[in-house]
Amino acid sequence: MRGAKSAKWVAIATAVALGATACGGSDDGDSGNKGNKGGKPEGYVSIDVGQPQKPLIPADTNESNGSYVIQSLFTQLLDFDGEGNIVYTNAESVETTDSKTWTVKLKKGWKFHNGEDVTAKSYIDAWNWYANIKNNQQNAFWFQDIAGYDDVHPEKGDPKAETMSGLKQVDDHTFTIELKSSIPYFNYKLGYATWAPLPKVFYDDPKAFGQKPIGNGPYTFEKWTPNKLIQVKANKDYQGPNKAKNAGVQFKAYTSLEAAYKDVLAGNLDMIRQVGPTDLPKYKQDLGDGAIEQPYAAIQTLTPAFYSKTFKDIDPKVLQGLSMAIDRETITKTVLNNTRTPAVGFVPPGVKGNQDLGTDVFKYDPKRAKQLVEEGGGVPGNKFTIQYNTDGGHKEWVTAVCESIRKATGVDCVGDAKADFATDLEARDNDQVKGMYRGGWVADYPVNANFMKELYHTTAEANNGRFSNKEIDEAMNKADNAKSLDESVKAFQEVEKKLVEHMPAIPLWYYRINGGHGKNVDNVVVDFHGDLEVWGVTTK
Repeated sequence: MRGAKSAKWVAIATAVALGATACGGSDDGDSGNKGNKGGKPEGYVSIDVGQPQKPLIPADTNESNGSYVIQSLFTQLLDFDGEGNIVYTNAESVETTDSKTWTVKLKKGWKFHNGEDVTAKSYIDAWNWYANIKNNQQNAFWFQDIAGYDDVHPEKGDPKAETMSGLKQVDDHTFTIELKSSIPYFNYKLGYATWAPLPKVFYDDPKAFGQKPIGNGPYTFEKWTPNKLIQVKANKDYQGPNKAKNAGVQFKAYTSLEAAYKDVLAGNLDMIRQVGPTDLPKYKQDLGDGAIEQPYAAIQTLTPAFYSKTFKDIDPKVLQGLSMAIDRETITKTVLNNTRTPAVGFVPPGVKGNQDLGTDVFKYDPKRAKQLVEEGGGVPGNKFTIQYNTDGGHKEWVTAVCESIRKATGVDCVGDAKADFATDLEARDNDQVKGMYRGGWVADYPVNANFMKELYHTTAEANNGRFSNKEIDEAMNKADNAKSLDESVKAFQEVEKKLVEHMPAIPLWYYRINGGHGKNVDNVVVDFHGDLEVWGVTTK
């Protein structure tokens, strides 16, 4: 996935997540495989994917490190091709006549890795467990559209029911989903990995399952060495369109993009998702045909923590001014070596409803920037911080953004570095951000709602800045209830125009993946979400 990708936070400055705290090396494999470059078992491929923030449970994963692994182990009803079009995986069909009641028919013969049949009940039971407030899943809100969600996930107190009334089994391979109200793009949401089914054994010990998951995907779990390596093996019985073309995958954690890149050049790592700023000027020459440069549906932002002393009750004019103080054109051309495209909206290209908002708020104008900051009453203390993770190549551009703001407005700006992506996310989740944080968001599904409803609605779990505006919430809810997909997309375009007035975040630039692979592998393809499709990679 990005596939069914996740409400996914991206860790890397330029692409998808990076990771953790230990440097990957050549001693990751089994002792019987020491003759293989990088310590891999025969026929396996390796990629730089760091330590997941949470145990490997689909509904508790919303960042790119964990998402890569989840997608290898689990398959949901549908996914997307490189153009963002729906591709059915475990589903035979997902149909509706009114956008409110959806009928799902499953392909027969699918099995979990322990041999258990994947049935309608596998999905219904999993979704009810994910949504239940007692289970505290990060992505529980993804099920809030289903009738009966409020009974299993009330705003306060214990659940009034154990199951959502909107889920009904028709037969072993058919079930229906009744929503609270019509949502024309609901089937697109089902492409997110959090909708994956669970085997019966999960409910015996969810905590233990998260360390050694049993899925229904193209790979089976083998081992997990924290902060170093997760290894999965190709599932020979898998029936999906993304059947593994290699023997297995090693997801290896690195302390820096530079360290991972060195291992690619040395042959100890097959694929790198993102080349760090230091190596960007030379990676195409170094990797030759193995170099990858491709835009994908993701955006980098600066997001204020509206609960912080600095940005609580801040006048949007101040945020507009800070936005106009950022020289996006120069920073993307120099610091980011022409690997990013300055943002002209909150929704990146490649997503239905992407538009150029045509506003000056995203254009560099030092004079106007300073004027707006002053008109809005300024930044308390005339200083703020930008939180970021040091393992993702962000330091350079954060420094450049701060310098641009300082020169234009006189407002002091400094980076607040966190050791790794997991630490960064924990600070966001626990409302510990002191000023702003760098937000990187990649499409879970290719509809503009994903870049607004999932980020800036008051109830959105990924709304870590705690932005809340009743007018915006109502406009989003109305857009959800449009009669058709096209009408919903257009309504969200109007919502996006309103966001400029309130500035829940400062869009910076759209992502491009600038990664690559070594000489020992071939057929490395980038999917819609910017992920390298590990299942299709072959060894030489």
